[in-house]
Amino acid sequence: MKKIFLTLAIVLTAANSLFAALPADSVLRRQAARMLMVGFRGNTVQPGCDAHRYVTDLKVGALVLFDVDLTGSGKLGSRNITSKKQLATMTAQLHEWADYPLLIAADQEGGRVARLKPKYGFKKTPTPEYVGKVDREDTTRHYARILAEELAQSGINLNLAPVADVANPKCAAVGRYGRCYGTDAETIARHAGWFVDENQRQGVLCTVKHFPGHGNAIDDTHYGLVDVSNAWTRAELEPFQLLIKRNKAPFIMTAHLFNNNIDPNYPATLSRKTLTDLLRGELKYDGVIVTDDMYMQGIIDTYSIERAVVMAINAGADMLCVGNNISTGYEPDRPYRLVDIIVKAVKEGRIPYGRIYEANRRINAACRRLRNR
Repeated sequence: MKKIFLTLAIVLTAANSLFAALPADSVLRRQAARMLMVGFRGNTVQPGCDAHRYVTDLKVGALVLFDVDLTGSGKLGSRNITSKKQLATMTAQLHEWADYPLLIAADQEGGRVARLKPKYGFKKTPTPEYVGKVDREDTTRHYARILAEELAQSGINLNLAPVADVANPKCAAVGRYGRCYGTDAETIARHAGWFVDENQRQGVLCTVKHFPGHGNAIDDTHYGLVDVSNAWTRAELEPFQLLIKRNKAPFIMTAHLFNNNIDPNYPATLSRKTLTDLLRGELKYDGVIVTDDMYMQGIIDTYSIERAVVMAINAGADMLCVGNNISTGYEPDRPYRLVDIIVKAVKEGRIPYGRIYEANRRINAACRRLRNR
């Protein structure tokens, strides 16, 4: 009987959130901005710079850091990271400016994908593929601890890792670079779970990626829409399912993949069948769903950004990644435009306000995990 009442309470809470009253414009804009993870240029910050505006004016939910500016010179150290001291100083200023729990994110998987590189004074860590093959808890935890300590010391509290995809060396974006722990669900979930543990012990949340499985994608979604319909299997869901059951997935990142086994019409990031029916419903996930970069060509080659933003939020995404560091170029006011798009869509009824409310609830809950660790 207690279970029935609990289930009913959850259903009623969800229903109430969908029909929540529209707040004042200033509140709605702040809630819309909370759903953005945005990038900026520069390895120092000062009043009036883009990062300062994003934090103090818009109050974005997260900033994402890179070490290479792909919209500029493309050289190491050309974006946000040049040294340990520089990075810690910059993030300390960003956190000081924020009058709310600001997330500062970076991809630090270990191995090839590492924004905090030895060149800048950080320790080298092996690839997930290496630790998966060693298959020892102490080894995985050791390297994850080193990585997490350096993130925390640098003021980064959201790691866009680990990868929970199955290993396939033919995968252009993932398997080829040793980013996967293995080929079976238990191995992947075990090592990814240890990685998450060590990050959280240092006050760093993790983002499990790339749902619903990028491992068998032969092409790269940075450069166009990728169809995995003929290669994907439901076994690729199992690592995510295990991590969800074990409470090891505070954030899950979507992949811009077309998979007609799940949705014959839309790629995962824009698919309600994928994010709400499958991830929320079947896998019972209530953490934060964050998109891969919304300006990747896997999305914008087919959809306008206005349509893509509305579709992603309605599909179930809580946070939209806009790194402003991709082939589509850097636009300082892009985050403002996205807030305008979201607010306008809510006011016109194209996005139910309940989705904004739910997304903010989940983001706030994730931030409480940092405070209560």
